[in-house]
Amino acid sequence: MATVVLEAKGKSVGGTGAARRCRREGFIPCIIYGDKKPSESICISKDLLSKYVHRSNFFSTVFVINGVGKKDQRFVAKDIQFHPVTDNPIHIDFMRVGKNSKVTVRVPLAFINEAASPGLKMGGVLNVLIHEVDVVCDPESIPEKIEVDLTGFEFHHTVHAYNIKLGENINLPVGCKNFTIATVVAPTIMKKEEEAVVEPAADAAGTTPSTPSSNNG
Repeated sequence: MATVVLEAKGKSVGGTGAARRCRREGFIPCIIYGDKKPSESICISKDLLSKYVHRSNFFSTVFVINGVGKKDQRFVAKDIQFHPVTDNPIHIDFMRVGKNSKVTVRVPLAFINEAASPGLKMGGVLNVLIHEVDVVCDPESIPEKIEVDLTGFEFHHTVHAYNIKLGENINLPVGCKNFTIATVVAPTIMKKEEEAVVEPAADAAGTTPSTPSSNNG
């Protein structure tokens, strides 16, 4: 489990004007909520947050935000808004993580043992449909990534969510077990060769041989 300490700049008054002022001063406006406590508006250094927001495990990282509430209060990021032009973060929602609580977090997938996949060794392509998956677990059990073993994968082999191996006390959300994560697709050239085999063979003149007719004379 990854844990990162962030320093908050005092509480901020809510509203668009306050958020703009926060950004002008080099901070990102954030909301913290959850654990049966009122939501609060805070500001966190843009330079500090920019180190983490583009990482694949941002939503599976546990944050300790100093200067907010009780000491060592933990949080997980639940939503982030980016500027449509600069792609810089402009607002982040953090959820408090209480003691003995369960959280739903997004965890990146890592595909391993590609060399042990017969389909990929023969030129197949791994078609990844989902690069991260939601899991439900306690904060101490949040994995930095979930590995998907490709050993033995043939052409058209499909991996569903229920096929991936999760750690102890880690589960998929209800109703999220049947979606497809990835498939091994046969290369286009091989598909064309297979289609050519089933087509009728043409003679040298480029025509299909005809069946000779019977001669009664």
